[in-house]
Amino acid sequence: MDRPNREYPSARSRNNESVKTALVLSAGGMFGAYQAGAWSVLAGHFQPDLIVGASAGAINAWCIAGGCPPGELIEHWLTLECAATYGWQFPKAWHGGILNCTTLMAQVDEIYASFRPKIECAIVITELATLQPKIVRGPDVTADVLRASTAIFGLFEQVRIDGKIYTDGGTLAALPLWAAAELGADRAVAINALPALPGIIPKLFVAVVRRLSNFHPQVPHAMDEIRIAPSAPLGSGIDAIRWSKSNVERWVKQGREDAQACLAQTPILSENRA
Repeated sequence: MDRPNREYPSARSRNNESVKTALVLSAGGMFGAYQAGAWSVLAGHFQPDLIVGASAGAINAWCIAGGCPPGELIEHWLTLECAATYGWQFPKAWHGGILNCTTLMAQVDEIYASFRPKIECAIVITELATLQPKIVRGPDVTADVLRASTAIFGLFEQVRIDGKIYTDGGTLAALPLWAAAELGADRAVAINALPALPGIIPKLFVAVVRRLSNFHPQVPHAMDEIRIAPSAPLGSGIDAIRWSKSNVERWVKQGREDAQACLAQTPILSENRA
């Protein structure tokens, strides 16, 4: 796995602290709007040294690391009409998808082009042939990497990078806390928009894939974790892949409420202010 580097100034060097704090953002499809709502509350209280994201969380991670204001991040989710409907298609290859996501991937490309990390950022993707995850870090993140991290197997076209096919970064572990630990984080604030998979088919598929893989994510017991997760179910499997403005508004609101509740009881979030 990739090891930590020192390419980015960190809160630990600014504040002479001995801890490295990560913001960890889970997979979740359209539920990623929940993370945007939660971050809009945390942003004024918590400054991460590292941001790690998988799938929808990869998009949010790239934006936040690039300095995207919380209100602008929410606006990205509120105006994602290109994901309201998808055309059906017959896959041209075994790694193709049954949904035409061309316009959605064009939006991912646009988001990629709009930001460059100002703090350390890492994106998780999954190599399809070996069912092993890969951590891709700031300077090495490309538009292809962001697209690969969001490429739900079977639904969207998988992405070829350097001759290998990659799929959704949340396939093996929706919440990439293991990657934050691998990159040297001592503590993590995780926003988990997908604590449980919605629907029987996604659960069966992921269970089979994880059994076939020999990947077993490890998070050191010594790493402090704060997890923010939905206090009520966000929606169905269809809701997770199909955009709806009313759903996004509801999820943003719920993310804010859950983050405020966490902030009220968690003093460590106020210890990492700039």
